[in-house]
Amino acid sequence: MALLASASAVPFALVALTVFRVPAWACLLCFTSYNERLRVCQTFAGVEGPELEKCEEAFSAAFKGLLDTEINYDERSHLHDAFTQMTHSLQEMATAQGSFEVAFPDAAEKMRNVIIQLKEVKACIPPCGLQEVARRFRCRGCYSTVCDFPLDCPGEGRGLEGQEPEKLERREPSGGKRRGLGRGRSGDAARSPVQDLTVSRGDQAMFSCTVNFQLPKEEITYSWKFAGGGLRTQDLSYFREMPRAQGYLARIRPVQPTHGGTFSCVITHDQRPLARLYFFLNVTGPPPRGETELQITFREVLHWAPREAEMIEPWRPSLGELLARPEALTPSNQCLLAAIAALASASVTLLAWMFFRWYYSGN
Repeated sequence: MALLASASAVPFALVALTVFRVPAWACLLCFTSYNERLRVCQTFAGVEGPELEKCEEAFSAAFKGLLDTEINYDERSHLHDAFTQMTHSLQEMATAQGSFEVAFPDAAEKMRNVIIQLKEVKACIPPCGLQEVARRFRCRGCYSTVCDFPLDCPGEGRGLEGQEPEKLERREPSGGKRRGLGRGRSGDAARSPVQDLTVSRGDQAMFSCTVNFQLPKEEITYSWKFAGGGLRTQDLSYFREMPRAQGYLARIRPVQPTHGGTFSCVITHDQRPLARLYFFLNVTGPPPRGETELQITFREVLHWAPREAEMIEPWRPSLGELLARPEALTPSNQCLLAAIAALASASVTLLAWMFFRWYYSGN
């Protein structure tokens, strides 16, 4: 109810601009309604007359010091409750025939002390992300704001495994010449939008989807996507979901050439994205010797196949070929032959039993 009342107070502040002559909205206008302020002055100075206008001017003048106040966004309800209690106290003082010239400055000073005791506004931590914990509420305008940073976080050494940090290479987005982190302008490399990670084939690659600012404690989810084919991109249309990857850590082992490409991690809070990180995985190293020989054999089979065939048909040997070629008698083929023999034996036995039964029943 306190938050609802705070929100309803904002439209009344538009009307109050003509009554309370202040250069802009202040905390008084954000957390109290026009009717509440008018009712206080009417209790002090009567329903109408020059004394009422003087009371309104004194009310606004007493709170000019809170014009540019910024508070922690999570403390809005506490401050609204404090202003509500203040208006009730002022009405009690007006009923007791107190003076508004004394009551208003005292109330403003008490509200300054309340604001000082609120939780401090957290500082914005560059260079990226929607930092909800640093959201602040500004009394000049009665609105909230967050850090003005992009959602995409630059690469800053978030790849954990696969290669030593001093051996990492960064590739220019335009496809230019590679350079090591120790060469050229290291500051430009640190601001690269995509974190490069080079891993030898068969090793392990691990990505850490972490940021240097504080995240909300609840309803945080991590979603991973992948753009394969060795593509280095930030275009989300090339990415596909990786449903098995959950949490802030993603691991690939053993790394294969098909894993080369860009990985994307999105941190969300209550279905709202807070930050997005990109990792480019470059897989190096020759394939194992056994795999090379297998690839050569496979290519020979492809050259042997007819040109019009779109794919190689699997070999399905006949019974005679199985018996003639002992190497074809794999365990699965042996089980198949045993099943066929058992079925044939059972069929012969059943036919013989049916024949003798028919023969004796006829006699």
